[in-house]
Amino acid sequence: MENFEFVSPTHFVFGKGAEEQVGSKLAERGARTVLLHFGGQSAVKSGLIDRVKASLDAQGIKHVELGGVRPNPEITLAREGIALCKEHDVDWVLAVGGGSVIDSAKAIAVGAHYDGDVWDFFETKRLTDDVLPIAVVLTIPAAGSEASKNTVVSNDALQMKSGYANNAQRPKLAFMNPELTFTLPPFQTAAGLTDMFCHLLERFFDDVGAVPVTDNLCLSLMKTVRAEAPRVRDVGRHVVPPGPRRRRPSRGLGDARPGARIVGPLSRDHARRRPGRHVPGLDGVRLRCEPGALRLLRS
Repeated sequence: MENFEFVSPTHFVFGKGAEEQVGSKLAERGARTVLLHFGGQSAVKSGLIDRVKASLDAQGIKHVELGGVRPNPEITLAREGIALCKEHDVDWVLAVGGGSVIDSAKAIAVGAHYDGDVWDFFETKRLTDDVLPIAVVLTIPAAGSEASKNTVVSNDALQMKSGYANNAQRPKLAFMNPELTFTLPPFQTAAGLTDMFCHLLERFFDDVGAVPVTDNLCLSLMKTVRAEAPRVRDVGRHVVPPGPRRRRPSRGLGDARPGARIVGPLSRDHARRRPGRHVPGLDGVRLRCEPGALRLLRS
């Protein structure tokens, strides 16, 4: 028997126009001022940022903007976000984007009430409960950062990349509108699919041994990703109506075995500090396992 603790505080809002509920859901939770955190210009040009701001304005929630998150987010921008939170008395961090934006938002939320440098947490792994609440508007389906306790941030000055895990930094709200993914470039879609696959494969090859329920969940989801990927690529982006046998996707598989230690080769780029390994957009494209592992999925 494996002893473990499982925490899952994320409230999911899924469906068309989900991002339009940001203001009302945050208002219900007493938000007064949020840090609106995002990546490049795509979220601005698509009108998503304006829709999110309009939702906040409708509820009288103030917002401070900080864009510019890159793939493999860097600690310098997180420090800027922390300074903005302290200057404007921010009480929520709202990430609009994918895993990199969410990871940066988590670093900001952890450091907002800390007097020292937020990198200290990535060095010492010290836990803290004094973390700003986080909400997410997800634009890229990939690793499940919108519900996880983990963040990975780079420090260019030290040529390091380090992770930090803390249940207190799990997002409290996640708004997921599948239509926000339709404008993704094909490469980003492929990167997200590969990231899903890799994280599932890591859980399948952990050090716990055979657990039929979660093993078969992982296998089924990997087969589904493998089967659906060509259709997403070739047929186009569309919402598939639910059929009589269609089920809602499982969330939080990163914690399907909370006591497990990930030992497979796919985990090592995330788990170790790897100097000089900042390859834009390739965080999800890291499938470097032996062919024998993939043969499991062909049966």
